[in-house]
Order: sequence, then structure tokens, then C-alpha cells
Amino acid sequence: GDAVFAIDRVSEAVLLKHFEELSQHWSFVLIAEGVGEDGVVVFPRDCEPDEAELRIIIDPIDGTRGLMYQKRPAWILTGVAVNRGAQTNITDIELALQTEIPLVKQHLSDSLWAIKGQEIGGERYNRLTGERSALKPSPSQMPSIAQGYGGISRFFPGARAELAEMDDEVVKQLLGPRRLGEAQAFEDQYICSGGQLYELLVGHDRWIADLRPLIEPVLNLRGEAQGLCCHPYDLCTELIAREAGIIVTNEYGKPLAAPLDVTTNMSWIGYANRTIYEQVAPVLTSILEQKGLLNQGQGSA
Repeated sequence: GDAVFAIDRVSEAVLLKHFEELSQHWSFVLIAEGVGEDGVVVFPRDCEPDEAELRIIIDPIDGTRGLMYQKRPAWILTGVAVNRGAQTNITDIELALQTEIPLVKQHLSDSLWAIKGQEIGGERYNRLTGERSALKPSPSQMPSIAQGYGGISRFFPGARAELAEMDDEVVKQLLGPRRLGEAQAFEDQYICSGGQLYELLVGHDRWIADLRPLIEPVLNLRGEAQGLCCHPYDLCTELIAREAGIIVTNEYGKPLAAPLDVTTNMSWIGYANRTIYEQVAPVLTSILEQKGLLNQGQGSA
């Protein structure tokens, strides 16, 4: 799992207190990194896991590093699913909520939520005045990646060269050779999966691909260990993006599927609209296949 910082410990204490109160009304399995022995706690405490009504997966602070250094806001991510036991999957999440943790100097904070099959809700809170205003997501409808933000995540040392090479190849195949002095497209390495989903939701980014787990064979050949990857709790609010019309897939172009745990490594790709998907997805898939990074059996399953 991810590193746990002091700020995470503070948030976990608040989290557990809140869910103790919630357990007076609901029984549930809470899944969050840093709680219990394996990231799982059952509420009420005397309830058996299989008898609980819900499974709630949460990331108390997604984007801890950026928040600690006051570079970027972090997010509280929450996904709620009817309890299907250990088989409960990220696709079973029916309620998702993500709440922005603003920087100290930032007076506005956004929240977005979705119930499966219903209209998305959103709110912008003014910390100075206490005013709350409606916030409606508006993903980009631009028909091209040209002059827009997007790209492949490469947050940490280890395989950034390989990921950057694939990113450049996507742009080259879609936009052609770069002219002298031209910037064809831009990128924003926001170290926060919830924040990346937000950037897609509000129209800032046109596509994002986090493919870190696929690079493991490359690292193994060099005798290096796999670094930090995205986990189900990082993506427990992707329902909001899908309900807003954003196309979210795994590396094979299929809906995300992972157990609600704190250990499974996940790859994901988000496309702001259908046109961007139809342009980027075939090119990216072809590049991954050429580099031998896709399991052909899974692609046809």
C-alpha cells in the first residue's frame, strides 16, 4: 500500500469516530488503508462481515503529498455498495462522493456526488462566507487532444522514461510531426486519482491514462521492484465520472473491475468524451500491444 503520513493518522481517527456514529443506523464493512489489521473494520463491532448491509470504501486523503507541500488540493473519496461479501466489486458501487480538501490559501472547496442512474450533484463551498452554490460538472467536448491537457501518469521514479515515450507516441500518431516552436498538447501530473477524475469532470483534461501496473515486466527485467500504483480506494468515485458521460476503462477498454480492498493494483484510462475515446483508445492499445504490455487472453475475455 501507500506510505502513511502523520496527516493520514489524524484523518483516520476522525474517520473512525464518524463511522462509529453511523453504525447506529447501518451495519457495514469499512475498507480503508490504515484501519484494522488488513484495511477492513466491521461496524457495529459485533457484526459479522457477511451479515453487514453495506461495504464502504474510502480514501480519507487522496493526494496527501500535494496537500502536505501545499502544492495541490487533496480529496476525500467515498464509495458505497450493497454488501456482496468478498465478491463485492468496484462496479457494485451505487453511491460515490468526493470532497475537496483545499489548500490553506484556497477559500473555495468543491464536492461532487452521484447515485447510480441518477443526475450528478455538486456544490462549491466558500470557506470565508459560508456560502454554498450549485456546481455542475462539464467535461470537455473538444473533438481533439490538440492544444489540450492530457497524458499518461508518471508520478514517481522507476519507469518514467517508458511511460513518457508512450505518451509522446500517442501525440505523434494523432497530431503528426511537431512544427518548430509548437506545443501540440500539454500535461498535468496531478498526483491524486480523485483529483485527476475531477480535472476530467470540470473540463480541464481531455484524457488521462494511469498504466503503472503494466510497467512491472519492464522493471522486473531490470531487477527493480514495482513502485506505488493506483488502488480501488483511489478510484472508488469513478461512478461520478461515468454518470457525467466520461468514458472510464481499464487497459483493455473494459469497465473497471476490482475487489473492494486496499492492495489490488489498477490501471485506468479516462476520456472526456466519445470522440476523444475513439481517437486515443485504438492508438494507445496498439502501442501497449507492440510493447508486449497487454495480456492477450484478458483482452478477448
